[in-house]
This record gives sequence, C-alpha cells and structure tokens, in this order.
Amino acid sequence: MIQKTRVLVIDDSELARKALKYGLMNDPYIEVVGCAGDPYTARDQIVLLRPDVLTLDVDMPRMDGLAFLKKLMPQFPVPTVMVSAFTERGAKITLDALEAGAVDFVTKPTAGMGITLDAMLLELRTKVKIAGTVNVSHWKNKKKQMFESVIPKRTERFFQETLIAIGASTGGTEAIRSVLCEFPMDCPGVVVVQHMPEKFTRTFAQRLNGVCDMAVREAEHGDRVEAGLALVAPGGRHMEVIRTMGGYEIHLKDGVTVSGHRPSVDVMMHSVATCAGTSGRGVLLTGMGSDGAAGMLEMKKAGAMTFAQDEKSSVVFGMPKKAWECGAVDKLLPLSCIAGHVMDSCTLKAGPR
Repeated sequence: MIQKTRVLVIDDSELARKALKYGLMNDPYIEVVGCAGDPYTARDQIVLLRPDVLTLDVDMPRMDGLAFLKKLMPQFPVPTVMVSAFTERGAKITLDALEAGAVDFVTKPTAGMGITLDAMLLELRTKVKIAGTVNVSHWKNKKKQMFESVIPKRTERFFQETLIAIGASTGGTEAIRSVLCEFPMDCPGVVVVQHMPEKFTRTFAQRLNGVCDMAVREAEHGDRVEAGLALVAPGGRHMEVIRTMGGYEIHLKDGVTVSGHRPSVDVMMHSVATCAGTSGRGVLLTGMGSDGAAGMLEMKKAGAMTFAQDEKSSVVFGMPKKAWECGAVDKLLPLSCIAGHVMDSCTLKAGPR
C-alpha cells in the first residue's frame, strides 16, 4: 500500500485552492485531505484532519499566512510550504515565514518571469513530499531567538588568501544565517549560493547584513571578494570566482541549470577549487538533492578543507549526505559547530594543510 503525504491546502481564493488541490493530486504519493479558505477554518481542519503538510498562502484576509504560522508553530507544529507572490514584498514575508518555521516555499505563476502553473505545481509536489519527511516538533513552545554572535571576539590572524564557499538549499536560509552570524567582522571573504529566485536573494542578503558582524550583500558582476564581506549569488544567475592580480573577483553568468539549479553550488565550488586551491574552505549545509557534492569533491581534491552539516541538525540531509557519501567532506558537524571549525581552519595558528 502506498504511503501518501496528507496535505491541507490553505488559500483564500477558491480558484487557487482548486488548482493546488488537483495539481497536488496528480502525484500518487500525495493525498489532499482538505482545503481551507482562511486561517480560522484551517485551524479547525488541522485539529480534525491531522495533515502531514500544509500549503499556506501568504496573502489572506482576516489573518495573513505569516501571522497564522507564527501562532500555529509553537502550539501545533506542522511542516509548511508557503505559496508566495514573486514580488519584493512576497520575498520579505516568505523569509519571515522561513524564520518562523516554514520548511520551504514556491512562487506563484508569473508570466513576465516565465513561471508557469505546471512548473509551479511540479515544484510544489516535490517540496510537499520532502516537507512530509521533516520533523518540526522542536518548534513547539519555541520562543523567538535573536541571532547574535555569542562567541568571543577572535584575535587570531587569518590567512590572507582564504576563500570560504557556502552552499545550501531547503532550510538553508536559517542555517546560513546561523553560520554567518558567528563569523567575525574581519572574517576571510565568503561566497554563498542559496537556492532561491531573484528578488528573494536580494532581500535575503539585506537581512543577513542587518544581523551579521561582517557585511553581506547580493553579488554583482565584477565584485571583489574581500575580508569582512559575504557575497550572495543572485537568483537566476550562476556565480563563479576567478583569480585576478588583486585577489578574487565575481563573475556572474546565465546559461542552463546545473545539478537542477541556477545559481548552482557546484558551479561556484568548481570555480573556487580552480582559483583558491588549498586556500579554499567549502561548507555544504542542509538541502534537497545533490547540488554541491561534485563541486566540493573538486575543492577537496585541490587541497581545500571541507565541512558539511550533519543529519540531525539538517532540515533535509540531502546535499550534505551526497557530499559525505562521495568522499568530499573532511568533517561532518552539527550546525552549531560549523562556524567555529571553519574559523579555526582559517587562522595562522592552524598552519597549512
């Protein structure tokens, strides 16, 4: 007998509810157990139906999706996939929702950006099934935590040519924030790929910049990678790092997806393996799929030190697992330990590898 993921669809639009319901039911491993037009109805349906996963619209009357999620997760945590508008405001609210406990999100069809209903529903079906495997029980009775650096200010000197490459996908927004918030102001240069559409990456970088000691911004073509700066790959474009006379420089490019994504962690890490060699530090965090495994293996072969998030602390142990299985990872660590190990590997007292 097929074990199905039981889903409750929450959206104020009857047309959208029908589209999501029938789109999800096209997958034999998904069962839509109910639909709700507002959070108040949804609350009763959750208690009655006990769904495995929610799909939750961001914009709804009476109580928006974010406010509902913030009330729901500490009392009755259920894995949730947000359905967001492809706008700056939608990006902001979606990132708020990920911070409040949502597992992942999809963006609504937008003709101008080439997002079709069929493509969105395919993505939603995949993410719903993944969400059904995620344990969110730790959100019960959880109070909001402030992401402030709690480690002592470091006084060690760092290798000047060190370059840190971080990749993540599902669950990665919070994981990246956790790591970067523990990096010091004078941290070696960092490049980041988080699977996310454009507009969302810009908002994500701005948020990180507001909570981290180091500066964070969305990368632009020709940017220099410098100490105390983290550059986030823009959604929809691959990011490579090349070596120049003055250090490292960002090159952005279009092209086909790699490992199913653009930007791709593999593309970034392959370039870091080439330009940084033993000065590279690779970090692979929570995420669905295998993007980053091949690139991190190339980094390790080039002499870089590599780190990945362990299964217990990952939302989805997909990308780190693939990297570990192919021998690309030096150290598999809990999320809370990654920043410290990476910084230790970058200090002069650590010595060359």
